[in-house]
Amino acid sequence: MTPQQKKTPPRRTTARIPTPCGEHIDAWFYEPVGQGPHPAVVMGHGLGAVKAGGLAPFAERFCREGFAVVVIDYRHWGDSSGWPRDVLSVPRQREDYGVAIGWAAAHPKIDARRIFVWGTSFAGMHVTALAASDTRLAGAIAQCPLVDGLAGATKIRPSRSIRLMSVAVADWIGSRFGRQPIYLPINVEPGQWGVTDTSDALFGKQLVTPAEPADWNNRVAARSLLSISRHRPVRRAASIRIPILLVVAETDTQAPLAPALRVAELAPYAELHRSKGGHYDVYQGGAAGDEVLGVEVEFLRRHAGLAK
Repeated sequence: MTPQQKKTPPRRTTARIPTPCGEHIDAWFYEPVGQGPHPAVVMGHGLGAVKAGGLAPFAERFCREGFAVVVIDYRHWGDSSGWPRDVLSVPRQREDYGVAIGWAAAHPKIDARRIFVWGTSFAGMHVTALAASDTRLAGAIAQCPLVDGLAGATKIRPSRSIRLMSVAVADWIGSRFGRQPIYLPINVEPGQWGVTDTSDALFGKQLVTPAEPADWNNRVAARSLLSISRHRPVRRAASIRIPILLVVAETDTQAPLAPALRVAELAPYAELHRSKGGHYDVYQGGAAGDEVLGVEVEFLRRHAGLAK
């Protein structure tokens, strides 16, 4: 790869991927040079974030390494359809991953036998579950992953958790009567009202703020919080039969380390990388950004059978 190729962003187009319910998923499609068919990576972001908020550096690097890349906004988020906006549903987001995987598998430039799935933070929950259930996948990467919703809920101090759940219940009741969502800010400074007020929350907000125009508001409908603790894909770790890379940050303040390490222990083909820094240091601009990207590229190339 020449220095000029490293500087020039890979070709990117936008795809509108239809879903069974008639809505669409807005996706970026990166196509590498060469005839193909290429191995592919399907990517999604964490809680309340959109593809324009920090995923391009990963996608561009993967594409330069020979991978087609499909980067999605979940329905109700970013540039995808769905109303009301900024409502999170674990089953719906996981279905969006599945639809995008199917779209990739049918693409003439993609090798359906070499499709990988990638997710960061909250999306680690989706990736871990898919790794255990989706037979179309050749491998998975879960970055600073939340793999146990119940354990994640315990990271929030009780006084804040009670307030959040009270608002969430009120919002859910309002939704039964067709009322607009009650929104909660996501990343806030310590002591301020919102979902996450950790010491690195504002640093995280800075890194996931879209670098280009996008529908993003640093908020989530309160009702979205009610079902998260029920989703615990860590319990299916032993069923994972594909290579899975878990990138676990040493000082993660948001995604509990123990469940992610448990996945790495139980999944037969798991690989573990312990990155320096915290939850957001894995992104470009973070202390471990370059290190983590290099580890992920090596994992993908090795399991896709690409020559060094």
